[in-house]
Amino acid sequence: MSVSSLEKYLPENALPFLRKWFGEYYIHIKITRGRNSKLGDYRKMPDKSHQITINSTLQPQLFFFVLTHELAHLIAFEQFGRKIFPHGAEWKHTFREMLLESISIYAEDLKPMILKFSRSPKANFMASPELVKYFHIEDFHDESSYIEDLNIGDRFLYRKHTYIIQEKRKINYLCKNLDSGKIYIFKPLARVEKIS
Repeated sequence: MSVSSLEKYLPENALPFLRKWFGEYYIHIKITRGRNSKLGDYRKMPDKSHQITINSTLQPQLFFFVLTHELAHLIAFEQFGRKIFPHGAEWKHTFREMLLESISIYAEDLKPMILKFSRSPKANFMASPELVKYFHIEDFHDESSYIEDLNIGDRFLYRKHTYIIQEKRKINYLCKNLDSGKIYIFKPLARVEKIS
């Protein structure tokens, strides 16, 4: 999908920013039906290309915001290497710079919220009540997290089993299966459902 074909989903004057950010990267953009679990997603593909999925049901400004979030993953990984944390300092810096660069895209009443959010970008859109309220998507719920975003002692569900994070070893996590008592190693990017 070319950048220009995204125009119908975007706010006015967004294309120049996307053309710059897309650069020479080979990116597959998949527009999906509305998902309750996520607004967008980024993945590096085995052929070294990039895939971004994004919900078609998003309002133009939110579509652009989510696309910026996902592109920040791509750019941060390409700039700083694959060993960085997905929502770590490098991603936050990249996302912040992109938000500030494109602030003119957003409506006047939204700009202060985007500026506030940019001070310390969050991995999950739902962590910003102001933005959630602005876009009227209170019914959205993302039940999955990366295990690296949890803390030692947190409990989580993975493939219908309950685990507790016992310790971090280098980059991996030692987790105890509370049903069997066995210890398992989880990679930092394992997607799990935190139990509050």
